[in-house]
Amino acid sequence: MDTFQVIILALIQGLTEFLPISSSAHLILPAQLLNWEDQGLSFDVAVNTGSLLAVVMYFRKELLSMFKAWIGSMVSGKQTEESKLSWWIILATIPAVIVGFTAKDFIATHLRNIEVIAATTIIFGLLLWWADRMQRQGFTEFQVGWKKALVIGIAQAMALIPGTSRSGATITAALMLGLSREAAARFSFLMSVPVSLGAAILVTKDLLSSGQAIDYQALGLGIIVSFAAAYVCIHYFLKIISKMGMTPFVIYRLVLGAVLCGFIFF
Repeated sequence: MDTFQVIILALIQGLTEFLPISSSAHLILPAQLLNWEDQGLSFDVAVNTGSLLAVVMYFRKELLSMFKAWIGSMVSGKQTEESKLSWWIILATIPAVIVGFTAKDFIATHLRNIEVIAATTIIFGLLLWWADRMQRQGFTEFQVGWKKALVIGIAQAMALIPGTSRSGATITAALMLGLSREAAARFSFLMSVPVSLGAAILVTKDLLSSGQAIDYQALGLGIIVSFAAAYVCIHYFLKIISKMGMTPFVIYRLVLGAVLCGFIFF
């Protein structure tokens, strides 16, 4: 890839990873619509690592507090708000791990196409709109409980289908279960840490065994751009959703889905 493609794809990854509009779909589309070559495993690892570092940096205090509380709960047996939240995040990660291991090849072979992306973009966009309109109770992330955490985890597993959006699916499920917009977003972002870390490890393993040539300059640039874009995206997304809600993202998804349908049928 040339420098322009690296920057564009890294920006796409960083900006869309935590918005409810599907980063995987946006990374697939340039290759299909602009006839770009597939960016390859090494670049996927780089830009996902950049996004992972951004969410870890942004929530560093919360994550450190949760980690200490989680360790303390195993030593003392006493549970705090932070330790419970840690256990719920772990529980919510399990469905994605199971689906990822069992269906990864099927998804990569049969579902990475414009038709699937168009359908999931529209369908899950409408679900997000409905969940946002119906949201009333306003629970915090510390009131999730293990049952709600498992349901949100199942939604995260469904997001392995391109176009669904990991953050979109988890925020939708959280809103349906009564979380406030801000709490739904924070829980979704915290959930992304173990999933993104596990995905990065697995893809790195595949990369090392593939013998693929690695352009370290492109990877370094991809990490930096993705990190910066993701950090800014998290910061402003959390600030605006209480006022704007999810409607702008729903509109974007519906417009994108309509455009993709135009490419398919015309």
